[in-house]
Amino acid sequence: MDFKNINFESCRDCDRGLCACAAGKQDKQLNTYDWLADVPGNVQSTDLVEIQFKNTRKGYYHNVNHLDLKKGDIVAVEANPGHDIGVVTLTGRLVKYQLKKANLKSADDVKRIYRIAKPVDMEKYEESKSREYDTMIQSRQIAKKLNLEMKIGDVEYQGDGNKAIFYYIADGRVDFRQLIKVLAETFHIRIEMKQIGARQEAGRIGGTGPCGRELCCATWMKNFSSVSTNAARYQDISLNPQKLAGMCAKLKCCLNYEVDDYVEAGKELPKKDIVLQTKDNDYYLFKTDILARLCTYSTDKNLAANLETISAKRAQEIILINKKGEKPLSLQEDGKEKVQEKPIDLLANTDVSRFDKNSKKKKKKLQKDKNGNNSQKGQNPADSNFHPRNHQQGKIQQKSADYDKDSQGKLRPKRQLRNNPKSDQPQSDQFRNHSEKANPHLRGAKKTYQDHSTPNIQKLNSDLQTDKPKAQTAQPQDITKVPQTGKNSIQKVDNTDQ
Repeated sequence: MDFKNINFESCRDCDRGLCACAAGKQDKQLNTYDWLADVPGNVQSTDLVEIQFKNTRKGYYHNVNHLDLKKGDIVAVEANPGHDIGVVTLTGRLVKYQLKKANLKSADDVKRIYRIAKPVDMEKYEESKSREYDTMIQSRQIAKKLNLEMKIGDVEYQGDGNKAIFYYIADGRVDFRQLIKVLAETFHIRIEMKQIGARQEAGRIGGTGPCGRELCCATWMKNFSSVSTNAARYQDISLNPQKLAGMCAKLKCCLNYEVDDYVEAGKELPKKDIVLQTKDNDYYLFKTDILARLCTYSTDKNLAANLETISAKRAQEIILINKKGEKPLSLQEDGKEKVQEKPIDLLANTDVSRFDKNSKKKKKKLQKDKNGNNSQKGQNPADSNFHPRNHQQGKIQQKSADYDKDSQGKLRPKRQLRNNPKSDQPQSDQFRNHSEKANPHLRGAKKTYQDHSTPNIQKLNSDLQTDKPKAQTAQPQDITKVPQTGKNSIQKVDNTDQ
């Protein structure tokens, strides 16, 4: 072979290392990856081509005109009557293997490919597809009027619009001869009825399973085998209908995927009713790990007590020893007695006070703050310029001149009144005058307050405290308390007025 003058064709690969020619540009269900697409002479090995129509319907045709077909091309194929429009999904050697799966009974089922679809063919195809939904709704109403126990799940028009396939679901046989007559008169097309099951319907609709992947019946599975609850029992799965059922409300098809491995592994496990006898105790089967071939035994028949896990091979050996009338020392492989494990102390090598480090630091800070506060409280406020408000801010701004001595010689802060800059009168007097203008009845209380000065009030209070009999003999009508804003005043009341 002359490698210098050979012509190479470059093929752009797609994601995950898959060949672009093999994957194809199509979003159809039951897509098959052509892993022989890069092999030279693959397409020329056979003229069979796999064509896919709506949803999961596929057909196999001869490329009699030797068209250069690739995956994803839209072609017009032979139909009865007229022609149909489909998409090329597979070419080459793999079509023969797919043809065996389809179980075609005769060679007449393999028809011809006419041509690559023209714009006129695509217009008719789109027009016929637009009528499918309305036809399905009307056909359901007609079946309901005829009292037929069936459900029309989908309608598929042929590419030229001369024929329609009605997919229905029914539990038993249905006499739909009258239904076909009514449908033919209503839609003026050729009618074909095709019964499907719940699994086929789920595959045509598509969806996502509980595993998070697309449904198997919508991606690669064509032939459906029966699934029973025995598959779940072999795999030691709980018989929960909600978990065992798929999107079609039937048992999941994936229950059959691994059931053969579980059946083979289960043959090596001992039976559940066999009791293993040792010198220390009798052991009952508690649980098994089928694929790992491990058995867990308990000393109690109903509870998990003193659990020991051994291999299935060791369990079979102990069974043979017990049949001879002997008992091993324990369930261990070497026949030695099992050493009782001591409880693990998680705090054995740790310091219990490891969590107290941060608390000690906090306590030291609190003690420092308390000592600082006590030292400041013990000092003379006049000497240390102490003031509570400035102490909170960490600053000492008050001077000793702000304090004055009372009659007993104790220090007390001076009273500072904020004066109004517009007048020399204190703000408290201004407020009192304003309140008297707003409330004229307070003028009499003010006059009484002026007549009785503060020294007279203090003298009266001291007399009441020292001489209690006098306070008891005093006539209540002579002295009364008149409420006034903020202070109590004394007022003389005439007896004749009362």
